[in-house]
Amino acid sequence: MARFDVYQHPDAALRATTPFLLDVQNEYISGLQTRVVIPLRSARCVPLPLHDLNPALQVNGAAVILDTAALGALPLSALKNPVANLKAQAGLIANAMDALFGGY
Repeated sequence: MARFDVYQHPDAALRATTPFLLDVQNEYISGLQTRVVIPLRSARCVPLPLHDLNPALQVNGAAVILDTAALGALPLSALKNPVANLKAQAGLIANAMDALFGGY
């Protein structure tokens, strides 16, 4: 597993609104049985995103919004094969986490 890997949401019922989860956990923390993820919501489901907290991203052609305030941990077993990697967007993602945690 790598930081900024994107996974299909493991709950099929939730994929209509939250198709993906973004792994944001540091790569050197590998002994845990969980990973910290941020939901990637379908852009049509987030009518008024906050610019810094909820950047707009693209995953395999799908417009998604990073729902930073909804981050959480999932078991490793829930995350299967990554479908994309957003390392190229690391600055936007880090800025969103800074907005959430007060790292400005």
